[in-house]
Amino acid sequence: MATILVMDHTGDTRQYFDPDDGEQLAWASARFAELMSGGYTAAVRRSTGETALVRTLDPTAEETLFYPRLVGG
Repeated sequence: MATILVMDHTGDTRQYFDPDDGEQLAWASARFAELMSGGYTAAVRRSTGETALVRTLDPTAEETLFYPRLVGG
């Protein structure tokens, strides 16, 4: 199972999907697009332990973290 982890002002929400199930993968892709267009940034942890920003859903990633973009000034 892969996980979409969304951070927001209430804490975090985890949503699980099976990347081998076409219907669930389609849902995860749509959720990814929805979050990205809603102002979130997405990141995954690579097998080396490094974190990388992503612009498209990587169904092989164990966990994709979404966090809101910060605005300063």
